[in-house]
Amino acid sequence: MGWTFDNIKPIYLQIADRLEGDILSGKLKKGERVKSVRELALEASVNPNTMQRAMQELEARGLVTVQRTSGRQVTEEDEVINKARGKLALENVREFSAQMKALGFTREEIINILNEEW
Repeated sequence: MGWTFDNIKPIYLQIADRLEGDILSGKLKKGERVKSVRELALEASVNPNTMQRAMQELEARGLVTVQRTSGRQVTEEDEVINKARGKLALENVREFSAQMKALGFTREEIINILNEEW
């Protein structure tokens, strides 16, 4: 599980986005215990404070909950996960659409390309 980071946005947000992707894709299951901050920090080769900030971001997004005695776990709330998936999908579609429009494709051409690729 190689962790690579860019200089475009803060590392903690890149970590939070990656873990969010793991949750939304089902790689991390609903109700599953999330590794400790120290374990994840070692795995990603980042400072534990950076990882802690990423986990706080996931908590703020509602994707991770804190259990007093057992650490963090992925939310079990379908509504939260579905809402986050919809938001991410919309962001990706908007970015894709903007790139395709910049290349001069029409809506119909974009739809045809998507249908062929699907």
